[in-house]
Amino acid sequence: MMSNSLTVIGAGVIGLSCAWRAAQAGLRVTVFDPAPSSGASWVAGGMLAPVTEAWPGEEELLELGEAAVRAWPAFAAELESAAGRPAGLRTDGTVVAATGSGDRAELDTLATFLGRLGRDVQRLSGRELRRLEPALGPDVRGGLSVPSDLAVDNRVLLAALRVAAERAGARVVEQPVRAVLDDGEQVTGVRTDGGDVESDLVLVAAGAHSAALHPALDGLVRPVKGEILRIAHRAGAFPPPQRTVRALVDGRPVYVVPRDDGGLVIGATQAELGFDTQVTVGGVRDLLRDAERILPGIAEYALVESAAGLRPGSPDNLPLIGALGPHGLLVATGHHRNGMLLAPVSADAVLALLRGGAVPEPVRAADPARFSMVRR
Repeated sequence: MMSNSLTVIGAGVIGLSCAWRAAQAGLRVTVFDPAPSSGASWVAGGMLAPVTEAWPGEEELLELGEAAVRAWPAFAAELESAAGRPAGLRTDGTVVAATGSGDRAELDTLATFLGRLGRDVQRLSGRELRRLEPALGPDVRGGLSVPSDLAVDNRVLLAALRVAAERAGARVVEQPVRAVLDDGEQVTGVRTDGGDVESDLVLVAAGAHSAALHPALDGLVRPVKGEILRIAHRAGAFPPPQRTVRALVDGRPVYVVPRDDGGLVIGATQAELGFDTQVTVGGVRDLLRDAERILPGIAEYALVESAAGLRPGSPDNLPLIGALGPHGLLVATGHHRNGMLLAPVSADAVLALLRGGAVPEPVRAADPARFSMVRR
């Protein structure tokens, strides 16, 4: 049987998805965030890409991501109905491009690894890739086609999630939470700038800022900086690609994600620099240089935004989804590069916990208790 009240800390994609599901189920839900729909969720590229993000040693993350991407079409359809507005899902698929021989060898390694796991990935020559996406330039010598890896417009999604959550009865309060409160055994509420707020249950979904909210999260979530650029198509410029384009350029990863308005999001640098969110000249230079190698036509586009966000990293790149610390404390954080992708399964897992049940099988690998066992 569910408790009556749930406080969600964080109004990014994970916090809002969980709040929507919990409010649908009848809980009295309050979401605290000083700047809702900001942070890493606002800056994200929006790739839903478990296959092209896969790598040997991260098989559990691949299985979790594939379960999530399968859930996305139904999740988006339900969200659009609940919010009365688009959810931003794009189903055109993904291509992965390589330039030099070293880049092609790395993609061959990925394709071989996925083949051993029974995942269908099509290897293509540069000419074959250009037939799919004419915007690709002559430096592209080969790559992969992965139609099952999708994308979502993160800002369209965030707007829909907030509307759906509020329509379901959730309340969004634009205040920061300083700490989760407990009596040693049971969560009692949260401390905000407006005073202490009682709650039966607390869900920490504060992204990179989660670790500071309760001692049980200390050392389990860290900020990982990423920079992105947004560019807009101009009259006369070469048309943008329809699919998400991921690429390796002399060993450096870059991605370009289309938006429905003809714009593109280019990302993403990655650096462990604490809570630094300044955009650097070097980051902008590197992103434009590598993206232009793959898509030469973007030189004629307009540069409309540069931004940096903080992904919430975990020690093993799996998120933390489950109960942690005193009774009544739940966490859904540490999603690193996969917050958009894992939103549907994260929300379903939290709802299962709120109902007193077990999380679905692929999500069990994300149980934060795995770190408690290591510590013991």
